[in-house]
Amino acid sequence: MAGAIAVPTRPCASARVAVIGGGPGGLYAAALLKRLDPDREVTVWERNAPDDTFGFGVVLSDETLGGIEHADPVVYAALQDEFVRWDDIDIVHRGVRHTSGGHGFAALGRRRLLEILHERCRSLGIELRFRAEAPPVAELMTAYDLVVAADGVHSPTRAAYAEVFGPSVEEHRCRYIWLAADFAFDSFRFEIAETEHGVMQLHGYPFAADASTVIVEMREEVWRAAGFADLDEQESVELCGKIFTDALGGRQLRSNKSTWTTFRTVVNDRWSHGNLVLLGDAAHTAHFSIGSGTKLAVEDALALAACLEERPTLAEALAAYEEERRPVVASTQRAARASLEWFENLGLYLHQPARQFAFNLLTRSRRVTHDNLRLRDAHFTAAVEREFGCPPGTPPMFTPFRLRGLTLRNRVVVSPMDMYSAVDGVPGDFHLVHLGARALGGAGLVMTEMVCVSAEGRITPGCAGLYSHRQAESWRRIIGFVHAQAPGAAIGVQLGHSGRKGSTKLMWEGIDEPLEEGNWPLVAASPIPYGPRSQTPRQLYRAQLTDIREQFVAAALRAARCGFDLLELHCAHGYLLSGFLSPLTNRRTDAYGGSLERRLRFPLEVFDAVRSVWPEERPMTVRISATDWAEGGNTGDEGVAIARAFAAHGADAVDVSTGQVVADEQPEYGRSYQTPFADRIRHETGLNVIAVGAISSWDDVNSLILAGRADLCALARPHLYDPHWTLHAAAEQGYEGPGVAWPRPYRAGSRRPQTGRVDAPKPRLSLGT
Repeated sequence: MAGAIAVPTRPCASARVAVIGGGPGGLYAAALLKRLDPDREVTVWERNAPDDTFGFGVVLSDETLGGIEHADPVVYAALQDEFVRWDDIDIVHRGVRHTSGGHGFAALGRRRLLEILHERCRSLGIELRFRAEAPPVAELMTAYDLVVAADGVHSPTRAAYAEVFGPSVEEHRCRYIWLAADFAFDSFRFEIAETEHGVMQLHGYPFAADASTVIVEMREEVWRAAGFADLDEQESVELCGKIFTDALGGRQLRSNKSTWTTFRTVVNDRWSHGNLVLLGDAAHTAHFSIGSGTKLAVEDALALAACLEERPTLAEALAAYEEERRPVVASTQRAARASLEWFENLGLYLHQPARQFAFNLLTRSRRVTHDNLRLRDAHFTAAVEREFGCPPGTPPMFTPFRLRGLTLRNRVVVSPMDMYSAVDGVPGDFHLVHLGARALGGAGLVMTEMVCVSAEGRITPGCAGLYSHRQAESWRRIIGFVHAQAPGAAIGVQLGHSGRKGSTKLMWEGIDEPLEEGNWPLVAASPIPYGPRSQTPRQLYRAQLTDIREQFVAAALRAARCGFDLLELHCAHGYLLSGFLSPLTNRRTDAYGGSLERRLRFPLEVFDAVRSVWPEERPMTVRISATDWAEGGNTGDEGVAIARAFAAHGADAVDVSTGQVVADEQPEYGRSYQTPFADRIRHETGLNVIAVGAISSWDDVNSLILAGRADLCALARPHLYDPHWTLHAAAEQGYEGPGVAWPRPYRAGSRRPQTGRVDAPKPRLSLGT
């Protein structure tokens, strides 16, 4: 349906504006555009009546309200008069209520919000057409200078131009229903009901002095088992009231054309097409558990109006609007997905102690963190820490952790990072300084890069190995330095074989690119090249598999004699053992291919052989890719099964990474983006897990450890930026206990250096003019 439309380059006057959709976002956009240019002709089409609304209350943040106050004081003043404000969040878990304060919420009724916006639009001279379908979009685009599509999550406009906007709509696993109660909760309330059919949750908050929004949510299978699929609207309302009678104090719930639905996450490749632009839920959605739907729509309206005012042409304005809003929305959607998935998997966390469960819930989106929560409610956070076992004044990251006979002084791991700086597999002075510096820097465990078990198993000519006496002696020198000069630091070795990803250039010369000369033959589970220019590997057969298994055993014996404290088997990132695990790289039809059980066979054979020669008192871990991030590959479900299999064979912890298995992967990057996979494995299997991947701050580490999402946190790039990352984390938190120790020569620098003066005297008098 979408024909080619020339991108408008006329001055950004937008004399005639059509708005499709009379929700908060569309109405506020109309009001702002009219207020900025009173001569504009602005028309809003809304298919429903003016007093029709779905849902009950709306929560807005202080940040959003600040934008409204600056842009339209009239609307801001009207909202201020209506808001219900509160600070507390109550979490009720197995009959125990825990309260966290200092959060700061403001809400009002959705109907009242619409009334305020209706009044504002009418006062500005905007034409509001209710109970009216908008004309076809193509006609509006011809007749108006700007068409704003604010027509909701099911946007007909977006659907009509789908080939241009490139929408992706993902349905999730929970059913929910919006209801109301005729009394005001005194907090934002989360209540968990463990029923015979499964887990259900209530989200409730006040929006007026005598009314609250109540959302009831549960997994689809729980919803069906409880019989909701067979109930009408009133019967559903009554059953929800019975299930959550304690939270409601026996009061009744009411509905407003309320139906059970599943949440849909909407993402679009583009937000504009010619003089047509998407706004609010038509462009993007974010799960209600972080309260951002109306907030995002209002912020879209603010940004769109500002860009139209600031830019000389419509094309530039719409491009600037999307450029400004897209990163903000993407960040919000990542947080919303984390929150949504936490509630989808709520059953995993029910076993947690009540306070830790509450902390886990509060920090589920990763927007509220340990340090942030400590500032909001120090008493609550201290109680969670005590329950966790933190000694007084000890941040969670500086509590010890035991794996077999090894006790780590803190929860920080220097993640394995390939340095590509060895010569003939021999680690040299660079490795001594690199690993030694990070051991001196305070981490509880320092991991080597992937140490290759043979020359043919290297990724690049610069990769370190442990297949010769000379290499072992060089590693012994490094380990000796760590143990002597950084007492309390442990050092671990990661053993691996490159498989089909070997014989490539050094990273800075062309990552994953084959060598121009000096190549060596590659081997793999199946003869599938990694990339279009990669060498095709030879498929391994039984005799060769045995040889490689024995190479791992020989390397493990050398590692033990060198004095490494821990050994990790690298079964991730598409290297040899990982290549057996993924169906995308293992197409074998023998006993080592096919089902996941058979794909696990060779990696487990190697694990068993290595564990049999690795000293009993020393721990052995395994790194896995918990998902391939690719269609037809391993998913989180297989990640759990793989972790469970290695645990059954004696793995002391699973280092949970993701991807890098195939070149065409589509990872969902973001802060701590791999942590949910570690979290799931930990809670489904009971295994110790190491979380890794875009964990960058000590606040993140404290949050993950205290919430029970990980036992250890591995950080890579932060340790490249700052070898003394852990020492500095201790200094910044004012911690001086046994969980970290400054080397004696460095103790004079154990406090943050002074900077320029920032506490200049404040003016004492303010004179009027």
